[in-house]
Amino acid sequence: MHCQECGERPATLHFTKIVNGQKTEIHLCDVCAKDKGEVFPSFNNSFSIHNLLSSFLSFDQPSGTGTTYAQPLRCDRCGLTYAQFSKSGRFGCAHCYRVFGERLEPLFKKVHSGNVSHHGKIPRRSGSRLKMKKEIELKKQKLQQAVANEEFELAAKLRDEIRELEKQLVQE
Repeated sequence: MHCQECGERPATLHFTKIVNGQKTEIHLCDVCAKDKGEVFPSFNNSFSIHNLLSSFLSFDQPSGTGTTYAQPLRCDRCGLTYAQFSKSGRFGCAHCYRVFGERLEPLFKKVHSGNVSHHGKIPRRSGSRLKMKKEIELKKQKLQQAVANEEFELAAKLRDEIRELEKQLVQE
């Protein structure tokens, strides 16, 4: 798609504006966008996943604590600081997860839609056993929640479902 303004360069910026219910799409090259003032001051035309992660990481407080960090946080094994990590989006070593853990939890909640862990995908062909194990684990978590909420009928139902799934798992 070519720029709607100059018609010469490829359109790299695509804007959608909605004014009074009217949707207007504008496709501009970076030069025309700058001329029209459509580029944000901090906009960087080169997109990378590291820039995306860095934008998530650019906060000085952990979510909801109200405490600020007085001194720069640094990994005691590789020497990477949190500021360096937030710029690059890459850890220096596996220990960085523990060192920066308090600051990472809000990021993981954003990235994983409210969860703090990533479970990944399961292959269709060879993943039936793994799917069953994950289903059992999920039902066990629901069972614990049901017991905590004193929903004993639901807990008994979940217990029976877990037992049945575990029998199927053993038979495979």
